[in-house]
Amino acid sequence: MDLTLPELPFPLRTYGPDGAWSHEDGVLTGWAGPRQDRFVPPTDEALDPAADAPRLLGAPEGDFQLIARVTVGFAAAFDAGVLYVHVGERAWAKLCLEYSPDVPTVCTVVTRGHSDDANSFTVDGSSVWLRVSRTGRAFAFHASRDGKRWTFVRLFTLGDADRSGAALTGFMTQSPMGEGCAVTFDHLEFRPHWPEDLRDGS
Repeated sequence: MDLTLPELPFPLRTYGPDGAWSHEDGVLTGWAGPRQDRFVPPTDEALDPAADAPRLLGAPEGDFQLIARVTVGFAAAFDAGVLYVHVGERAWAKLCLEYSPDVPTVCTVVTRGHSDDANSFTVDGSSVWLRVSRTGRAFAFHASRDGKRWTFVRLFTLGDADRSGAALTGFMTQSPMGEGCAVTFDHLEFRPHWPEDLRDGS
């Protein structure tokens, strides 16, 4: 399914399981089903990595910032709403508002063959603003409690998988341990440039 949002200058396409994606009055809504996630465990090659979760992705050109306020209907550990970047089957990254495991937390995962996993800061309530930015091969993650002052979370590349600068970017939902959760994304905004300073709160 393709979806065009008036806030974004690029079309979106669904990937993975059905996320029941819908957009109305500036609010994008998605649903993660039971035990849906994307994570490649670094600790045990014998584990079957969680292969997929509902994603809604597009291909913005050039430098950009993608911003959304994310609200998660937390019900179980690691339920999350995600801004997601994808350049290959084992080369992708997540910026999450996640129940980790029982407190809403801004978390990141960067996968280069296997996934890492890092918590940033906790959040009061079930909403936070998230921002993913790109310039060339570099990506940056930021989060904000109020949508005005941004906390720098992470700067990274996804390695040689992204030689051309092309990447799919968008939205994901997950419920690795639970029976599913609903996620909304609002205050959607697209900026066609890289942030002037990653660490000054702008």
